[in-house]
Amino acid sequence: MDSLQQRSSTVQEPPGAARDAYRPTPPPAWRPRTDPAPLLPEAEPLRVLGTDAVADADPELLRRLYRELVRGRRYNAQATALTKQGRLAVYPSTTGQEACEVAAALALEERDWLFPSYRDTLAAVARGLDPVQALTLLRGDWHTGYDPREHRIAPLSTPLATQLPHAVGLAHAARLKGDDVVALAMVGDGGTSEGDFHEALNFAAVWQAPVVFLVQNNGFAISVPLAKQTAAPSLAHKAVGYGMPGRLVDGNDAVAVHQVLTEAVTRARRGGGPTLVEAITYRIDAHTNADDATRYRGDGEVETWRAHDPVLLLERELTERGLLDEDGRRAAAEEAETMAARLRERMNADPVLDPMDLFAHVYAEKTAQLREQAAQLRAELDAESEAG
Repeated sequence: MDSLQQRSSTVQEPPGAARDAYRPTPPPAWRPRTDPAPLLPEAEPLRVLGTDAVADADPELLRRLYRELVRGRRYNAQATALTKQGRLAVYPSTTGQEACEVAAALALEERDWLFPSYRDTLAAVARGLDPVQALTLLRGDWHTGYDPREHRIAPLSTPLATQLPHAVGLAHAARLKGDDVVALAMVGDGGTSEGDFHEALNFAAVWQAPVVFLVQNNGFAISVPLAKQTAAPSLAHKAVGYGMPGRLVDGNDAVAVHQVLTEAVTRARRGGGPTLVEAITYRIDAHTNADDATRYRGDGEVETWRAHDPVLLLERELTERGLLDEDGRRAAAEEAETMAARLRERMNADPVLDPMDLFAHVYAEKTAQLREQAAQLRAELDAESEAG
């Protein structure tokens, strides 16, 4: 250490203009392997609604996006009501974020995989999952209420960002096997502060895995605003450090989000590697039903974002283009109400649960400890039954 300090103290950089000329050219191995300029995201969030670009959108896609947004808004309202009725233990609403949820589901092919966060039950439902199964975890009945392989939807879980490395692993494995599969992983802005986010993006870029990362930047990680999480120009700019392209999109513009995600999925499927997409959106409701959002944000801020509501933005565009009339609005609302009524009816029925199922899906072959625990529980249940 002494010799190093002595050597460092004897080397003096010339002052002023001579400094740049003095610096040696780093050897090739130190140089960036990729020109960062093409990886930089848009200067402003990409928008399609209200621009000339919307004329190129498929009318049938626009109508489908609208129906899914209306259904998603009603799903959020019904699930929130179920928490107040005690039918759900907790519900993290995506009211205001429906465009991101729906676009993520519709951008994928049937063979692809969706890796949702705990807030993304709507994305799972838009992909075709039974709403009751999507809410089973939040009801406290099962760890996962559906077969992930059947639906190509990874298990919903509450740990932050842990689904991201899983998505990379699946996508990389699919590529090694020669399967034409893309994984789309969803995360909130708070999740980008987790180590799993860094590890997932680094591995994805090095392996050129066919995976798309969608960050729903809704402004707050529970009560922590984005400015207290990162000093980056945008979360999409973080992509450059890993060697993948970043995209910045208006997360309340369903058409723009669908376009950006579709392009990223197509790029990944063709061997172009991963993409990081940041969608700027807003969580209208509280973090969950257990949160008091008034403690960290004002009503004026919420009302400002209500004017940029994803459902109203698309409805206005479709109406102005003659693609939606009163009958179309009524049909979408009735379809959504039918879904909500069925969800309400089924969630109001008490589930029949077998406590022994605790041991049924842990390992393919039960360990000695699990067999011992299962026998103990069975004995307790039998004793309770005899006593009752």
